[in-house]
Amino acid sequence: MLPLILYDIPSKVQGRFWSPNTAKSRFVLAYKGLPFEVDWVEFPDIAPRMKEIGATLNKLFDGSEGYTLPVLSDPNTGAIITDSWDIAVYLENTYPEKPIFPKGTRGLIRAFGTTLKDQIRPAVKLFLLRGREIMNEPSAEHYTTTREEYFKQKFEEFSPEGPERDQHWSVLEKGLTTSKMWYDNTDGKWLMGSTFSYADIVVGSGLFWFKRVLHDDEWKRVAAWHDGHWERLLADVERECKIVQ
Repeated sequence: MLPLILYDIPSKVQGRFWSPNTAKSRFVLAYKGLPFEVDWVEFPDIAPRMKEIGATLNKLFDGSEGYTLPVLSDPNTGAIITDSWDIAVYLENTYPEKPIFPKGTRGLIRAFGTTLKDQIRPAVKLFLLRGREIMNEPSAEHYTTTREEYFKQKFEEFSPEGPERDQHWSVLEKGLTTSKMWYDNTDGKWLMGSTFSYADIVVGSGLFWFKRVLHDDEWKRVAAWHDGHWERLLADVERECKIVQ
């Protein structure tokens, strides 16, 4: 079997990967035990590189269409797939061993992922601010320009210390508190009890993002919530997927 190719965005942190969206695809590939290689693409190079390989357009953060990562290329089938959700579905259908979507749960898991994203979205400016700090210069410049244009704000105004930053922390804690209630209503450590699924990968990739971009003291703050539940869950997901950083 030829290795699949995952197109990902590099950074200055150990292991280079940091994005929650590309992490979802990486976690699925690793969980299924599929061989893959990573092609690193800086933000300003995404559009020309994806156009070159024939990837499809996707929805951008501002609602317009453009080229995004992750993208997966499978030389075994010739398929090129854009978007973490579509990649997960493709891998499930093409390589069904070690399923990540228990029978009849795909729609529910997609709704769960949307709900979780909506809960955290009001705090996203804090993570955008921190994310830029770990990017390589070409990506940081592109990221700054596009996000400032979308939000009509300077980057330094995204999450200033004080009431606005406090509100972002409040939103994040509230969202994770709701998620903790969902986990508390199962009979095991996973969202579906004893069955590991893509829902846990969605949560794990978000936690992975937090840990990657937040300052050490900020991640410790998140890790301490709910008696350390989130730190343990991230470790469990990484262990289940055999993620090596």
